[in-house]
Amino acid sequence: MLLAIDCGNTNTVFSIWDGEKFLCTLRTSTHHARTADAYFTWFSTLINHYGIELDITDVIISTTVPRVVFNLRVFADRFFGCRPVVVGKPECALPHEPRVDIGTAVGPDRLVNTAGAYDRHGGDLIVVDFGTATTFDVVAKDGAYIGGVIAPGVNLSLEALHMAAAALPHVDISKPQSVIGTNTVACMQSGVFWGYVGLVREISARIKEERARPMKVIATGGLAPLFDQTADLFDAFEEDLTMHGLVVIHDYNKEHGPA
Repeated sequence: MLLAIDCGNTNTVFSIWDGEKFLCTLRTSTHHARTADAYFTWFSTLINHYGIELDITDVIISTTVPRVVFNLRVFADRFFGCRPVVVGKPECALPHEPRVDIGTAVGPDRLVNTAGAYDRHGGDLIVVDFGTATTFDVVAKDGAYIGGVIAPGVNLSLEALHMAAAALPHVDISKPQSVIGTNTVACMQSGVFWGYVGLVREISARIKEERARPMKVIATGGLAPLFDQTADLFDAFEEDLTMHGLVVIHDYNKEHGPA
């Protein structure tokens, strides 16, 4: 039984994989000061609620917040008696090594998304992840991450509008009824929603033009379902892509990784 942990800038997700399927997925806010004991108290309470019999033998972690790694390592060692595999660390082998500029540290989330997307869809992909940032990961024909694009996230853009302009309220993102808004909230929602639709279309088109080959566009992340409503924007939507990528990398390390 594998515990896969994805720690992003905003949320941390725990998923339990029994070798065939995910038994449950739990979500909490990311906080670098959360101790191993606090993780376990929260985790065990929810596991009891779901009635799952735990037999965790392995833990794999992907995080864009380096300060949480120590406490997550202690959590895995103290409560499950195992040393976790941490994506991006030297001891974690990857199915395909990234091909980027020398000295560039590729975000673990991008490596995980690449592994998961390639396993499900093959190569020549653009993976669009709607997280704190909106990222575009370019996956080569052989499955290697070869670069990408980073843009401000949808909610980050809305928050910036609210913080920088005193007259603009805080609003939730949703698909507007029409492009032309007839009130302030509708205007903001339209600008952000259709602005990001245009951003995804334009960047994806330019990546395809630069690569000079057909490429599938795969969407993932919390707000991806909202934008998946727009016809022809994506070729596929993968709700659990990051967790699937963690399973793929864990399995690869079991077979090929360092002892």
